[in-house]
Amino acid sequence: MLLKIYPENPSPRHIKTVIECLNDGGLVIFPTDTVYGLGSSIHCSKALDKVAQLKGIKKEKANFSFIFNNLSMLSEFTTPIGNEVFKLMRRNLPGPFTFILNANQNVPKIFQNKKKTIGIRIPDENIIHTIVEELGHPIATTSILDDDKILEYTTDPELIYEKYKDRVDIVIDGGFGGNQPSTIIDCTGNEMVILREAKGKLE
Repeated sequence: MLLKIYPENPSPRHIKTVIECLNDGGLVIFPTDTVYGLGSSIHCSKALDKVAQLKGIKKEKANFSFIFNNLSMLSEFTTPIGNEVFKLMRRNLPGPFTFILNANQNVPKIFQNKKKTIGIRIPDENIIHTIVEELGHPIATTSILDDDKILEYTTDPELIYEKYKDRVDIVIDGGFGGNQPSTIIDCTGNEMVILREAKGKLE
């Protein structure tokens, strides 16, 4: 299903359709403040398997990020984080960043592996923000890559739908996406390290 949702005023009926799909173990493609993402509920193991399959990897080896809608969700999935890291996140989120943090024991249970870290995203994008808020828990996500070697990310939701309509349950058309991914900051060691400099510029 290709579902048109307007970022400035997401239809509650359409958001409800997406929530029901995620709770039933469905896969959804959605806009973020960077590129379009593919995701599922973190509480559905079979859906996570399907997302990994679509990426051509094993779930145990997948580096999915979690999309939150606020920082209060952190403590459920991460070990306690220092003041400096917390302040940095608060200054820069919502925004086009992925923060790598140390995971607590809940994360390996979700992925059925020994994963010790977790990527956190809080995109500055109203559709996905509303979905996560209504869902009440994070979405596991990975970026949609393009087959084109020059353009790494597909930006047109209709083209994304053509490619994925038989493999996912809903593609949300929230308008054209970007083709720059998030900036990745590793906060798991003593020093914070920028692993990928992209759309986000740290404040």
